[in-house]
Amino acid sequence: MRLSTRIAVLCTGLFVSHQAGAADLPQRWVSAGGALSEWVSALGGEAKLVGVDTTSQHPESLKALPSIGYQRSLSAEGILSLRPQILIGTEEMGPPPVISQVRSSGVQVELFSAQPDLPTLEKNVNRLGALLGADEQAAQQLHRYQQQLDEQKQRVSQAQAKQKAPGVLLILGHAGGKPLIAGTDTAADWMIRQAGGRNLATQSGYKPFSVESLASLDPEVLVFADRALTGEAAKAALFKENPILNASRAAKAGRVLELDPTLLVGGLGPRLPAALKALYDGFYPAKGGQ
Repeated sequence: MRLSTRIAVLCTGLFVSHQAGAADLPQRWVSAGGALSEWVSALGGEAKLVGVDTTSQHPESLKALPSIGYQRSLSAEGILSLRPQILIGTEEMGPPPVISQVRSSGVQVELFSAQPDLPTLEKNVNRLGALLGADEQAAQQLHRYQQQLDEQKQRVSQAQAKQKAPGVLLILGHAGGKPLIAGTDTAADWMIRQAGGRNLATQSGYKPFSVESLASLDPEVLVFADRALTGEAAKAALFKENPILNASRAAKAGRVLELDPTLLVGGLGPRLPAALKALYDGFYPAKGGQ
């Protein structure tokens, strides 16, 4: 057999093998967790999504998909009605009996860690890439992500060489009600630190704080993320329900920043580098735009 003929046969065999491998991968996906859904889309798999949870708001096109409800309070019937081949979510997805029922119905269930750190992100994205047959896209996305974080680190280093990191509180609220303060081991804490801030809340996870605690912490920068309201309405509701915040240095200096709450769900997502730059500009206004 001539070399050109052998190469043609080999290429044909590889193509058929690739096609067979791709056919074995799940084609009907349901995703519970904003960051995971965003990564599926970023890796070219959005067309495979047949349903998402309510935290999956980006890209905008995901809002047109059927909703399976909130990631922590799913129903097996809602998920199974979409005839998925695979359900993905973080360890926050539940309740557990529902996940067990979905799995026992023959649906492949893949759980991912929501731990907010880069090693976890790398594992998650590479694993999604393998499930989607998009290993190369996963490697490219991770490389670009690291580049953006390196650029962010350099910005912060330059700013902190001239001024101290500001004390920051990130408040997660719902229509201005009793807020939760983001402590350590959260995506919010990771974002504050990566953006060059110093998180004043030292407890682990998201916890309610007393009025006295809010007053004593007195942040230089206040970041709020509301799950029901946006913009000035969210800000007004927060200060109306928690008037002690009006006395903070952040409020008096007008250093109150809004953050999209979906950035905090499901681990580190693809929009975080851009969000870090926006926070950095708020933390170091004299350096903004550099």
